[in-house]
Amino acid sequence: MNNLGTDVVVAGAGPTGLMLAHELALAGVDVVVLERLHERTGLSKALNLQPRTAEILQLRGLLDGAEERSFATVRDGHFAMIPVGYDGWDTRFPFQLGIPQAQVEEYLEERLAAQGTKVIRGAEVIDFVQDKDSVSVRYRTDSGENVLYAKFLVGCDGARSVVRKGLGVDFPGVDGEGFGVVADVLFDRIPDGAQKQWRTMRNTGEPTGATTFKGLIPLGEPGLYRFVYGDRASRPADLRAAVSHDEVRRALLDSYGETAKVSEIRWASQFSDAARQAEHYRAGRVLLAGDAAHIHFPAGGQGLNLGVQDAMNLGWKLAATVRGWAGDDLLDTYEAERHPVGAQVLHNVAAQLGLTPRSHSSRALRAVFADLAALPEVSKHLSGMVSGLGIRYTTHGTAHPALGSRLTDEDVATEEGPLRPSTLFRDGAFVLLTTTPAHIDAARAHARSPRLTTQLVTSLPWPATEAVLYRPDGYACWTAPAPPPRGSKGPPLPHLVAKVPRYHRHPGHRGDPLTPGVQGAEPSWRGSGGSTPGTNAKEARICVFRRHGPPTSVAGTGFEPATSGL
Repeated sequence: MNNLGTDVVVAGAGPTGLMLAHELALAGVDVVVLERLHERTGLSKALNLQPRTAEILQLRGLLDGAEERSFATVRDGHFAMIPVGYDGWDTRFPFQLGIPQAQVEEYLEERLAAQGTKVIRGAEVIDFVQDKDSVSVRYRTDSGENVLYAKFLVGCDGARSVVRKGLGVDFPGVDGEGFGVVADVLFDRIPDGAQKQWRTMRNTGEPTGATTFKGLIPLGEPGLYRFVYGDRASRPADLRAAVSHDEVRRALLDSYGETAKVSEIRWASQFSDAARQAEHYRAGRVLLAGDAAHIHFPAGGQGLNLGVQDAMNLGWKLAATVRGWAGDDLLDTYEAERHPVGAQVLHNVAAQLGLTPRSHSSRALRAVFADLAALPEVSKHLSGMVSGLGIRYTTHGTAHPALGSRLTDEDVATEEGPLRPSTLFRDGAFVLLTTTPAHIDAARAHARSPRLTTQLVTSLPWPATEAVLYRPDGYACWTAPAPPPRGSKGPPLPHLVAKVPRYHRHPGHRGDPLTPGVQGAEPSWRGSGGSTPGTNAKEARICVFRRHGPPTSVAGTGFEPATSGL
């Protein structure tokens, strides 16, 4: 038995686990990924990246590589197979990117290898033991059992997560009532009416009866299609059982008749409409993300996208904790922010299933809903749900239109010309945009963590706003309406014990450090005793958002910000 050590063990090398490992490695965290499979399956599985996921990849400079592997851009989404558009959203990516999950995994693993991060394949997690300081993870390979000691373990190991079961975390929800099959099929002759290229969700799928459905999506390669079919009124004896090629051929014949001529069935698998969500995403030094934390019917490809966004939210927080830039309480905000988002996805998927035309009344309901979905505001609301563009973390305190909102990546004006803000997020740092050099000076004067990029701009898109601070995941958490008073410390930054190199650069360039996890506030303060806060680290607060409840202090209090980003 070999005993090794690392900062973080990630169980599972799917998109969630690989994206999380990328975020951790970017912040200088030592991470090891354990994957049960000896090699990637190469199976297409999920087919699309939603607009918000494209924005996330763009923040890290990963989107170009994904686009090179894509086979389509789809200009709309759907809600219960009723098309909804992205026209109402301010985004550079008002489309879905057609790319098989296998290609996403391959690309992310290549990037991890370039970072020097280990993905150990053929490594099956058996169990783990945690104490107040560490987690020991026992896993099995062909050569025997091994143990990894780490500061944290994250279970990204899918719906049947060994990590979740080992934690004993409840996984409440509903069992599947119906089933479906997905299959990648190569046709000699394409069925009549099938799209030749995937450009829209129209005519890619439809209900075929009271409980049945079917769909065909072109996969880029000539004659290759994703075939989806199922019956919500029946349930197979074993969802893990292999789907026979004969069954797929019969379903194609039933759905499209003799117009379809099949050359090859490359892959087929069953799925159900089961829906479950872990009661908690964290227990001590062990956390859950992706399908280990939530499962649902694959409506609109939301599962992969939800997992990648989990990873983006957790990555910077876990890195800040491991590196000592933030207190342990920061990790609790991962569940506080992402659990409601996961619950909302389960709700919208259930609503989509509820629009299945099972009866005369449900068909009438679906028709009325389709009319509503054609209205611009309704279409925007629904597309925001399934795309992730609609996520805005609830803030507390004085409202500002930026707080809690994602970076929309509109060009900002600088002395050197237009700048795309997303290019400032490549290193996974906080980003401070300001029209006033004094805000940059204040931040640099009081920060001691290598996690800040500053940019001087000539204007910001909000009135009476001179500075806005974005978290590493691209959500605004602090704004200032005016230059800081003399002696102000700018954003309320923790003053850390660890010293880091200081770099004196022109305002607008990557600057001195700022700790991750600073709570939003304006530079005018009202302390618990009416005084201006000092320089004690205990006065720091975390830049996170909670759906419910008051802001949480990370390392003591002593003051409340005049305008909160929580």
